[in-house]
Amino acid sequence: MTMTIEQARSLMHEWVASPALRLHMECVACCMASYARELEPAEVDRWIIAGLLHDFDYEKHPSREEHPFVGVRHLESLGVDEEIRRAILGHAEYSGTPRDSAMARALFAVDELAGFIVACARVRPGGVSDMRASSVKKKLKDKAFAAAVSRADIETGIGELGVDRDAHIQRCIDALAAEAPRLGL
Repeated sequence: MTMTIEQARSLMHEWVASPALRLHMECVACCMASYARELEPAEVDRWIIAGLLHDFDYEKHPSREEHPFVGVRHLESLGVDEEIRRAILGHAEYSGTPRDSAMARALFAVDELAGFIVACARVRPGGVSDMRASSVKKKLKDKAFAAAVSRADIETGIGELGVDRDAHIQRCIDALAAEAPRLGL
């Protein structure tokens, strides 16, 4: 079965009640779409689906023993392809799943950063509309700001993806800015 974006979004809504968690997954999906357009243009929908579903089991199964394993087993039962499932497993460092595809590396690289950019947008009068990478980098240095965001994961993701740090941050900002009205940013 080939899952559609609409089916993925429906599954996300079925499993996730939290507006903040839904927003996070939508933001990650936007960043994934941006990378897919460059790296695998024929696969944009699949990359968006990976972003939409990477945390869909987290609300019901937040422990390291369950997330993302429960969700990935459910996706397997639905026939979702292995690359998407492996990317979702790989976004959890503790899963031990290597990030051996461009999709998996991108998902890991945008996950924490997307959340951090949203946090930055929340304290700016213009949200993401006029945000630049330099302002995000400045906030990254403030360990008290959005303290739950792993700066180490952001840096590891950038290294694994093999992209310029500033360009990566700006790409994610631009991806969110393009969807800001829909996302409420």
